[in-house]
Amino acid sequence: MYGIEGRIMPVRSLSIKKRGEGSARNLLGGSMKKVISEARKKVMPLPSDKNLKKEAAVLSLNLVKKQAKIYDQITGVEFGGSYAKDTWVADADADVDIFIKFNSSTPRERFVEISQKVGYAAMKGHAPSTRYSEHPYVEAKVRKTRINIVPYYDVDPGKWKSSADRSPYHTKNMKKALTTPMKKEVRLLKAFFKSAGVYGAEIARQGFSGYVSEVLVLNFGSFENTVKAMADMQENFVIGNTGEKFDTPIVIIDPIDKKRNLAAAISKENVGRLMLRCRAFERNPSMEFFRPCRQKIPGFDSKNILVVEFSFGPKSPETIWGQIKRASAALATQLGQEGFTVFRNGSYTDEKSKSWLFFLLESIKIPPVRLKEGPVFFRKDYAGHFIKKNIDQSQVMWVGRSGKIISLEERQFNNARMFLTDLLKNNQIGLPKGLRKEFEGGFQVFAGTDDLSESVKAAAVDLISTHDTFLYLD
Repeated sequence: MYGIEGRIMPVRSLSIKKRGEGSARNLLGGSMKKVISEARKKVMPLPSDKNLKKEAAVLSLNLVKKQAKIYDQITGVEFGGSYAKDTWVADADADVDIFIKFNSSTPRERFVEISQKVGYAAMKGHAPSTRYSEHPYVEAKVRKTRINIVPYYDVDPGKWKSSADRSPYHTKNMKKALTTPMKKEVRLLKAFFKSAGVYGAEIARQGFSGYVSEVLVLNFGSFENTVKAMADMQENFVIGNTGEKFDTPIVIIDPIDKKRNLAAAISKENVGRLMLRCRAFERNPSMEFFRPCRQKIPGFDSKNILVVEFSFGPKSPETIWGQIKRASAALATQLGQEGFTVFRNGSYTDEKSKSWLFFLLESIKIPPVRLKEGPVFFRKDYAGHFIKKNIDQSQVMWVGRSGKIISLEERQFNNARMFLTDLLKNNQIGLPKGLRKEFEGGFQVFAGTDDLSESVKAAAVDLISTHDTFLYLD
């Protein structure tokens, strides 16, 4: 589920059998190839699927070309993404990307304005809407296929003016580099990523993009080789060639931009989840690894999940997801500093008007008093300052066995719900600036998940779930 940050995840009854790595591979290699062969058939689009996708794609391309002719700033319209590269998975949700090429001298404002006009006019009658990445683009649905109409500047490599400028180079490079068998391997890898819940580069997911799937297969040659490489990968392993240094769990270099690390957008949690799943697939390959992940949910009392609910004004999905992720992390830190033990924290938004922040606590309530540890008594000035500062609030003060001065004080808050309510109302420490006015407009803090809708409850319950990746290691 989106937006979950882990600190302590209680995983019990988990038994990982130790085997010789080489012997395990020899023992299971045959069954792995059998599973891969079966899975490969599942991810290949049927001829009928290809025909339907082609009809929607060609219709949409012609509609966009017709509108693009009106503007001198547009120098071309073309397919991009997985459809152009023939790496899309047999899935009704597979997108078709149509890229509008702009003259590099086009001002940014006109670049956005014209692309919006073209997209909306072309997709009239197909429920067009604006979506956001680095810049807005138009999305519509034509014959059950989602169409993305994305603008980019016609520039030389390395002279990027927008994040989409690399896309035509990605398409051209992959169409040339990927063989027909490798395209099948890319489809397998995408399906594997989707089943693990780590597919998608959007900030809500922070996972592995379709382009990353292609780059991995291009580097390792096949799905099987990629899985084995990911299973054994060490921290900061570099995939590709570059002279740059990057500080991410793994590094994946963009073949057409050696200074770009594609893994920068992938969360550490998703890297870890994928590596565990690759190891599990090696040990016990089965078709289950190409089906959606399941979760093991223990009989955990949800009253220890603290929920903050608030409304927000018009924002792009990328913006609100970024803000609530930062807000959740900041408030988890504040709860910890106040003495509450936060096991995990997370966030969720409907991307329209409401968002939720989640905190899995050891307990909503903690003791009403706490110990404050000062300097050792030998440090005259520091000891005097500590005593002077704390004596009025201290219930008891003494010299501990370590020689440090100890003060027993009453907490201002021993209830997490009351603490967060006061913090959000009066202080807002750590909240992103873009959310402060939202909280001034009102919010709710409550414990438990009973009053949540099913989709929001699912996001909250993910805090107390064990991903089935762990279970497959048996």
